[in-house]
Amino acid sequence: MEIRIKKTNQSRLPHVDLSNIPFGRVFTDHMFIMDFDGEAWRNARIEPVDKLRIHPANLTLHYGQSIFEGMKAAKNEEGVPLLFRPEMHAKRLNASARRMCMPEIEEEFFIEAITQLVDLERRWIPDMDGSALYIRPLMFATDEFLGVAPSKKFTFLILTLPVGPYYTEPVKLLASDQYIRAAVGGVGEAKTAGNYAASLFPSELAQKQGFDQVLWLDGVEFKYIQEVGTMNIFFVIGNQIITPEPNGAILKGITRDSFITILRDWDLEVVERPVSIDEIVDAYDNGTLKEVFGSGTAAVAVNVKQITYKDSDLELDLSKASIADRLKQEISGIRHGSIDDTRDWIKPVLEQVQA
Repeated sequence: MEIRIKKTNQSRLPHVDLSNIPFGRVFTDHMFIMDFDGEAWRNARIEPVDKLRIHPANLTLHYGQSIFEGMKAAKNEEGVPLLFRPEMHAKRLNASARRMCMPEIEEEFFIEAITQLVDLERRWIPDMDGSALYIRPLMFATDEFLGVAPSKKFTFLILTLPVGPYYTEPVKLLASDQYIRAAVGGVGEAKTAGNYAASLFPSELAQKQGFDQVLWLDGVEFKYIQEVGTMNIFFVIGNQIITPEPNGAILKGITRDSFITILRDWDLEVVERPVSIDEIVDAYDNGTLKEVFGSGTAAVAVNVKQITYKDSDLELDLSKASIADRLKQEISGIRHGSIDDTRDWIKPVLEQVQA
């Protein structure tokens, strides 16, 4: 399918300070958009970012049939934008689509649409350390009726945003023993809008108590650790690096998968298994809990400085933490081309002739 391109008459870039960007609030000039008519995806185009016109009975507004992805593009020393593992994001989007009764998108076309949009917006990619062009693919239902049934029609679009670092400091986590993010058998491993809506209230309560995020526990026993609101989680206990195994309630993070691969290439022992909050408290008490860190597209790698669970405050000695910083440097180096890509994770966005 051909992608038609309509350029903006007036770029907003000259009025944007790329060295001072609030995360998620500054958008580039163009977006990709196409429509599913019940049979096939059609009318693929790149056009200036504008408001969408939807009917008040739009199914997404009423029943939440919506999925998304989060990616980044960074530049190498030659100024070439680099995409990090775009095929993994295509696969995860399609996995979310299947779970939410939505049409899949051909992986090669997904990557081509992102490539053309990033090529057009390459001047928006910041140069500062830790900054990048954030890429937000989004699919939502567009049928117009009130009834709990899957939509037949959908819109898929891609937004791009220049962003700085998501976290600039280590974080404090509150392990929730009252609220849950997801349960096995639900939609926890789908990147669907409702998962994040459900997390807003407990996250706000945690932030009012001085915490940055919630550390989510399972929805049956409030015992087994799942993930954090914005990232997967890793624990360094003794000589092992332990992370909760995906069980249908945990998002299969692409940065998580990358970290596991890199750590094993470094001959470090990584174990994916159920991890209880009691095990973490015990490891802290006996001195074997060395480091805790999160992984995610936005966060990359961030150290955890405190976990609070009921009456236990686990304050971690960050002077002993080293793995998260090493991983962050490795991933950032690969994303910016300063470290050789030996795993075929990087797709350069070569300059094209725009119509």
